Amino acid sequence: MSRAADYWPTERVVSAAQQGDTRAITTLVCDSHAHVQRFARMLCSTPEDAEDAAQEALIVLYRKIGTLRATAALASWMFQIVRNECIRRSRVTFRWPVPASSVEPSAEDAALVRLEIERIVESISELPAEQRAVLVLRDIQGLSGAATAHTLGLSRGAMKSRLHRGREALRSQLTATRVIPGRRGGDDARA
Repeated sequence: MSRAADYWPTERVVSAAQQGDTRAITTLVCDSHAHVQRFARMLCSTPEDAEDAAQEALIVLYRKIGTLRATAALASWMFQIVRNECIRRSRVTFRWPVPASSVEPSAEDAALVRLEIERIVESISELPAEQRAVLVLRDIQGLSGAATAHTLGLSRGAMKSRLHRGREALRSQLTATRVIPGRRGGDDARA
């Protein structure tokens, strides 16, 4: 059971939008909206920042679709735009939602959480484009294997292979760059 919302716009729509077709641009922005929002909710620190980042990413999509080099790279391109906007917003202000029954976290704890989120987002963005696209669609957006393979124009086997390699590369990268808390000054250690 698949839904149209599981798929990115077709290459035909993307290609027509790149050529300036107004109807295709409208379709592209509308069909990408749910995916962009999902990216932003996963990457931004607050729902408000996620909504703002998604809107900004859609504006960039509208204005710069002609600069997209490969129509199949739309998901990766949009992920990069949303990622950059979320990081920019987290640098400007990091707001921590406080549950009604808990104490507000310390500035140090909030900073550590923000740094960890940025480290994960940065690690994902450094994956090769084909691995990043599969990982984002499958693990962040939660698409099924079939929907992910269809969206990227891959066989199920190729999608699974790229997903496995992407997960392994991400795991290795995150393990290699793990910051050991509790070290001060110039004694920060990486495990």
